[in-house]
Amino acid sequence: MTAIGAQQEGELKVYSQQVKISWEDFECEYLSREDEWKYEWINGYVEKTKRTMNQYQFFILNNLKDLFDELKIEGKISGYLGVEMDAYFLENIHRIPDVAYYSLAQNVKMAAGENQVPEFVIEIILKTDNINRVNRKVQNYREAKVAVIWHVFPELEEVHIYHDDKMVILKGTRICSAAPILSDFEITVNDVFKKPTV
Repeated sequence: MTAIGAQQEGELKVYSQQVKISWEDFECEYLSREDEWKYEWINGYVEKTKRTMNQYQFFILNNLKDLFDELKIEGKISGYLGVEMDAYFLENIHRIPDVAYYSLAQNVKMAAGENQVPEFVIEIILKTDNINRVNRKVQNYREAKVAVIWHVFPELEEVHIYHDDKMVILKGTRICSAAPILSDFEITVNDVFKKPTV
């Protein structure tokens, strides 16, 4: 068993393994765990954080999935949105984004056992997320050539969108777009945070 050290970050504890571990050992020891933790393998070290997808985020996820499903039915887009699917982003970087888009061609390759890097990633950022850890993930995604990254901030009701080395902050009626990966996947910030009614 390897040593895990805890560091307090706001209300969220982030655990980092102090001893390097091989991918094979990580896969056996951590990848299939079903508990309240999210385990990511970063340059040989285990990064362990509380799973952050919660009931409050559910309506945000549903707003995005409803739009995706509607566009898919209309034949405007294809592929799949995966929730908390693990992927190798770089040789030594294994991450689990909150939401990731995979094309039909990528799905075929994944079914054949070939790792695929999503082209569009969405992270829902909570007040307990540490800014340095969040930015390290963005850095990893950019290095892995993820074309579009959305950071959804429920507390601020903002969406930050990254394209290459540029970032834009959107609020209110501004339109969030997944172009150039999914040009038709567009939604206002207000609609991202639209709460359901009975």
